[in-house]
Amino acid sequence: MSAFFLRAPLKAGLLAALAMAFVVYLGIGGMQTAAAADGATVVAAAEQSSDAKHAATKKASTEHKAAEAKSAEKPQYSKIWVVATLQKHPTLAIFLALAIGYWIGAFKFGHFSLGAVTGTLIAGVLIGQLDIAVSSQVKTIFFLLFLFAVGYGVGPQFVRGIARDGAPQALFAVVISVLCLAMTYIAAKVAGFDLGYAAGLLAGAQTISASIGLATDAINRAAGGQAAGMLGHMPIAYAVTYLFGTIGTGMILAYLGPTLLRINLPEECKRYEKEHSAGEPEGGMVSAWHRFELRAFKIKPDGQAVGKTVAQAETLHSEIRVFIEGIRRDGKIVDFDASFVLKAGDIVAVSGPTDALITVVEPHAEEVADRELEDIPVESVDVFVQKKAVDGKTLIELAKEDFARGVYMTKITRGATSVEIPILAQTQIHRGDILRISGTKVHTDRLTAALGYADRPATATDVVFVGLGIVLGGLFGAMVVPIAGVPITLSTSGGALIAGLIVGWLRCIHPTFGRIPAPALWFMNSVGLNIFIAIVGISAGPGFVAGLKGEGVNLFIWGVIATSVPMLMAPFIGKYVFKLDPAINLGCCGGARTSTASVAMVADKAQSNVPMLGYTVPYAVSNTLLTLWGMVIVLLLA
Repeated sequence: MSAFFLRAPLKAGLLAALAMAFVVYLGIGGMQTAAAADGATVVAAAEQSSDAKHAATKKASTEHKAAEAKSAEKPQYSKIWVVATLQKHPTLAIFLALAIGYWIGAFKFGHFSLGAVTGTLIAGVLIGQLDIAVSSQVKTIFFLLFLFAVGYGVGPQFVRGIARDGAPQALFAVVISVLCLAMTYIAAKVAGFDLGYAAGLLAGAQTISASIGLATDAINRAAGGQAAGMLGHMPIAYAVTYLFGTIGTGMILAYLGPTLLRINLPEECKRYEKEHSAGEPEGGMVSAWHRFELRAFKIKPDGQAVGKTVAQAETLHSEIRVFIEGIRRDGKIVDFDASFVLKAGDIVAVSGPTDALITVVEPHAEEVADRELEDIPVESVDVFVQKKAVDGKTLIELAKEDFARGVYMTKITRGATSVEIPILAQTQIHRGDILRISGTKVHTDRLTAALGYADRPATATDVVFVGLGIVLGGLFGAMVVPIAGVPITLSTSGGALIAGLIVGWLRCIHPTFGRIPAPALWFMNSVGLNIFIAIVGISAGPGFVAGLKGEGVNLFIWGVIATSVPMLMAPFIGKYVFKLDPAINLGCCGGARTSTASVAMVADKAQSNVPMLGYTVPYAVSNTLLTLWGMVIVLLLA
């Protein structure tokens, strides 16, 4: 029992006693007034008031005793100390659910795991059997943090998807999201599910846990006195349908997808890589994946670099990137630029992949030990792409720029889920991408200034913008607009999501404010959602088993249908309507269902990261829409 309900009997007793005392007080005051106004009626009034007083006193005494007896009752806690403590302090039950949930969710079965969300829900339901009540305000606070973080993470990709060259993929995500909503609506209608079961079916079958929060707000507004029962049905439907929602999506896309499209997925990815490698050096872009080293060499009299400028010497072997980082001439370290002419006897510090230094430089120069010349700061930096001038440019175009000199790229990640995309000559760089580069500090600083800013580890979160963003978004979402007599509102939850999208996008353009370090963003995303889920599970615990027995099989069957139909149709829609490249089609499908596990399976089947290129934009769009569908499904069925 919660603290409120534990104190309810005492409050009721006190209120009853105060009410009766007030009534008696009014009665005495009335007698005194009557006696003062008319002396002739004093006796009659006194007799009547005496009878009334006697009756009132007797009634008050009876009710007071009953109230006193009621207030004296002690809360019925469990006799088991641990259980009683959890009942008295429900916050401990939340942390217990988190601990068990993350532990359960960490177990992997091939590419799949239950995940922290499902694990926490199961733990919450089990703990809820102990009859523990938690204030709903707690879950609301953490859910708003979670939704803001979701919007913040996908903001740059969401805006790019709807505003620029990602528009076809964004529109594809909209179509698939609507299809997911339609199938859930049809399933709920045909099966006769109430609002709670329908909302849980959407969240589980489409694996969009965030929709539960918006559905909760919508059910509270639409269902009135029946809301409590419906809210208890939601986690039941979610738990029953989520497992197939995750596994089924991956199986359909990775194993049936290539057959449905009649393609050889590994071959299509190789073809895509070849087409998008136009302009690469003969050795490809592989130098970006080799270990970076710095060595000193003395140029031989017959060396290839004699009489060449620094720029010419660096490009003698165009298939491999090497760079001159320092020069010693006549015993002195000299300043130089790209036009500096080299001569025999110069000692040069050359950076590059180990195999390049051995096969290209050593035959034409003598390696020497020069600690001072080699003492050049070397670092690896994550660069957040922010500059508009480089947005949409290919890697081969950037490699030709002066600011790219002396820098090696080792990794590109994109989107809220930090999907790693392949490094190809024609791979486009977008705002919001994070590039891992290596090189001397002079070169990395130059490239960083040209692309955006260094995404260095930080600990401080800009709480001012987080707080204001949630408040302003919540105020916007709380507005009610009547349409055809029906009050429509995004709710504070939907408003927080929209605010996150805006702040995340603004942060990408103007990185001077709104910073949320990766660990803090993870906490808001993961722990924020799972505290909400833990409370949902604990609250639904007492009625979960009964609901599972009543609708469990029916929910599972309709969950399979609601998951499978959109994913069986999506590859065809991508192929024939949106003309998506076969190599990224299934990645787009997984992104449109916000299923990271399924895209990982597709990439594994393809033996390539190419499908990941189709994941990020659809994920950003669908993650937003599917979350909002939690509210929409309730409005459609209410």
